[in-house]
This record gives sequence, structure tokens and C-alpha cells, in this order.
Amino acid sequence: MPLSDHAGAFAGLALANITREYPNFPAHLITSADERLEPRILHPAFYGAYDWHSSVHMHWLLVRLLRRHGGTPALPDTGPATAVLDRHLTPGNLAAEAAYLRDRPSFERPYGWAWLLALAAECRAFPGAAGARWAGALTPAVATVDRLLAEWLPKATYPVRHGNHPNSAFALSLALDSGELSAATDRAVRERLLAWFADDHDAPAHWEPSGQDFLSPALSEADAMRRVLPKDTFAAWLDRFLPALASGASCPPLEVPVVSDHADPQIGHLLGLTLSRAAALRSLADALPDGPGRSRLDEAAAAHLSAGLPAVERGDFTTDHWLATFAALALDPVTHG
Repeated sequence: MPLSDHAGAFAGLALANITREYPNFPAHLITSADERLEPRILHPAFYGAYDWHSSVHMHWLLVRLLRRHGGTPALPDTGPATAVLDRHLTPGNLAAEAAYLRDRPSFERPYGWAWLLALAAECRAFPGAAGARWAGALTPAVATVDRLLAEWLPKATYPVRHGNHPNSAFALSLALDSGELSAATDRAVRERLLAWFADDHDAPAHWEPSGQDFLSPALSEADAMRRVLPKDTFAAWLDRFLPALASGASCPPLEVPVVSDHADPQIGHLLGLTLSRAAALRSLADALPDGPGRSRLDEAAAAHLSAGLPAVERGDFTTDHWLATFAALALDPVTHG
């Protein structure tokens, strides 16, 4: 099922959310009674979509849909989306966002950082003057994230392995795929992933999922290692890490999770898990030679996608503000690095 089948609907979701200021959940530490706390003051570019990281990745989704499907029957009218992006992705707005990140070096680390890099990569790949304009405006924020990553990685003795925003493997994978990192920071990311994960084996996959995961700890780690190990070495690593894949034994990350309440903001994270797993399973399958293990991954990816995709367009803000991004990753993975 191609992303083009959903381009119009997903673009509508992205456009509605990045311009919706309220409700808003700012992750902002108030240090003075004199501070102005309106979302548009704190984040002139990324004020919408409930929280900062969702706003960033819904901008990414909109740019990606315009780049790949704008002007086609799937997404014929690009004017409103381009106009909003022109209003949001300006040098002044992005300078303010970069300053906010510099002043708060742990804000949105590393998940929001990685999505900002992904957005910049999508803008840079966008043809014509608009893409150059947006990418140019993002340059200070990209440089800030690069510096913050470089400063944080030597201190990150241990990875965050749980299935929520701070997950180290997912964010650093996204950062590598962007191609926006400096050579030194790219190298540092790869070295840190290897230091964290190269010796891992027998992942506790039976612990998955946790009650509010939207990422799979095991599959996120495996997908990160796919990016930093040679193909033959990776296959051997995966056999050690998830031996159930080769043996045919039960492997919970391949089983579609039960989502008992789609409208619950935390239980509803499991809808995202179906889609993020679908993307990771598809990528892992593509990295393996033909055989039973690859077939199991492909089958599991299809099952997860079928379970999660119908939830994307429910008209419920708890999912509307973020879920389409992960559907896009599952339907049509694109890398820039």
C-alpha cells in the first residue's frame, strides 16, 4: 500500500495540527513570574500539534508529502501547505528555536533533536527555491543540534532502552538517516551505538510491549545496528540478539499488540507501536538474506501495518497530532544519508 493513497488525508492532518496552538503541552521550565508562556512566543515555528516534537515531525510529514506527491492527483493543491511552511520556517522563527535549544541543552533530547534533523533533510531534498529557503532557515537549528549531540554523547554512558521518546536507538538512527550531521558527530553517533549495543545478546523480548510504548526497544536497537554494522556482520549479530527469529520460536515484538482504548493518550501509544514496528520490521527484513527469518519479519510488518493504519484518521486529537508521521515511516521509508 503506497503512501500516495493517503497523501491528501495525511497532509490535511499535518496542516491542521501545525497551525493548532491549543491544546498545548509545553515542556518548559518556568524560572520567573515575568515569563511569557504562550506557545507562539516560546516556539514561533513549532507552536502547534500539542507539543514541540510532534510539531516538528508533523512539519516533516508535510514537507515530505509535498516533495513526493505535491502536484499529483494524490495531492494536487499545494498552495495552503506551502504558505504555512513559508510562515513557519523563516530565519527569524528558526533563530528563536535554535536559541531556545541552546539555552536548554536537555530539551527534547534526543527525540526532538532527531526529528529536527529529519525535517532539515526533507527540506534540503525539496526541489526549487522553497526547499532551499526552508533548509537555509533551519541551518542554525541544525548546527545547534549537531553541537548538542556532540557534547552529550561522551556523557551518555548508558542508552535509554524503553519504548518512549528518550529511546536512544530510535533517535540516533533518525539522526544518521538525515545526513545532516557533521562528519565528526556522525562518527561519534556510530561509535556510541556500537559501544552501547555491539555486545548485546538475548534481548528480553518477552518484556514487550510495555503499557505505553510507541517504540519497540528490541526492534529499535536492531534497526540502529543495521545502520552501523556490515550486512553479514549484522545478520550474525541479529541471530544472537533475537535468537527466536531464526529458531521460529515465539517472539513478542513480532506479535501485534492489543490496544484496549484508542482514545487513552498513553494506551493509545500502542497504536504508534504498531506503525513504528512495521517500519522497523520492514527495514530489518530488507537487511537479511532470503529465508524463514526474513519471511517472518515481512509477515509481521504487514500485520502491524494493517492493525495500525486504520487508526490514523480517527478525528481524535490524541492520535491525530502525531500518528500519521509513523504511518508514513511504515508505508514509505526514505533516507537521506
